[in-house]
Amino acid sequence: MTAPPSATTVNTNLIPPLESGDRLTRPEFERRYAAAVVPKAELIEGVVYVASPLRWQQHAEPHSRIHGWAWTYQIATPGVCLGIEPTVRLDLDNEPQPDIVLRLDETVGGQSSLTADGYLQGPPELVIEIAASSAAIDLGDKKQAYRRNGVQEYGVWQVYENRLDWFQLVAGEYQPLLPDSAGVIQSRIFPGLWLAVAALLKGEMTQVLVTLQAGLNSSEHQQFIQRLAARATSTER
Repeated sequence: MTAPPSATTVNTNLIPPLESGDRLTRPEFERRYAAAVVPKAELIEGVVYVASPLRWQQHAEPHSRIHGWAWTYQIATPGVCLGIEPTVRLDLDNEPQPDIVLRLDETVGGQSSLTADGYLQGPPELVIEIAASSAAIDLGDKKQAYRRNGVQEYGVWQVYENRLDWFQLVAGEYQPLLPDSAGVIQSRIFPGLWLAVAALLKGEMTQVLVTLQAGLNSSEHQQFIQRLAARATSTER
C-alpha cells in the first residue's frame, strides 16, 4: 500500500498557468498553452499575450470582411492557401496566431510549411491583423518579428482609427505599400490581390469584391497562375 504524500511533497508534474507578461521560450510556451484554458495566446518576442474576449464591431465583423476578400482570391488562385488564426512557429521567441494568413503552398515555392504535428513553420507570404486593443503590439513587437522572419507583406487594420496600413518587405525593412490613385492597394507578392481600402473601411463589400474581381481578371493575375502551375509541375517531376 502506497503511503499518501506528505504536506511537504512537491508535485513536479504541475504545469504553471499561462498568463500575459510571462517571458518564455517557445517550447515552454507550447507546453503551458497545451494545458491552459484560454481561447487564444501568442508568444511575441519572448513575451506571452493572452487575448481578451473579442467584440463584434471591433473584431468579429471586420475579420469576416477581410476573410471574405482573401477567400475569394484564394479560390481563384491555385497554389495559394488561406488560414484563419493558425499557430505559426516563426522562431524560438515568436509563435503568433495571425488573424489572416495567405501563403504559397510548398509545391509552388512557399516560404512556410506544415510540421508533422500540423502547425505552420516559417513565415507566410502575407499576414493581416485586425487591431483594436492590440494595435500597439501589432504595430510594435509583432511587426518587428514578422519583418525579421521574412513575412513579405503585412497588413494591419486599426479598427478604432478606421485605418488600414499595408507594408511590404524591401531590403529587409518594411516600407508602406500605398494605394494607387483610385485608392486601391495592389499586392506585390500576390498579383491580382487588389483591395479598395475606403470601401472596406466603410463596409461596402460589393465594391470591395468588384475591385478584387478586376484584379483577378488582370493579365498580371493570369500570368501568376501560369507561373504557379509551372512550379507545381516541376515539383512533381
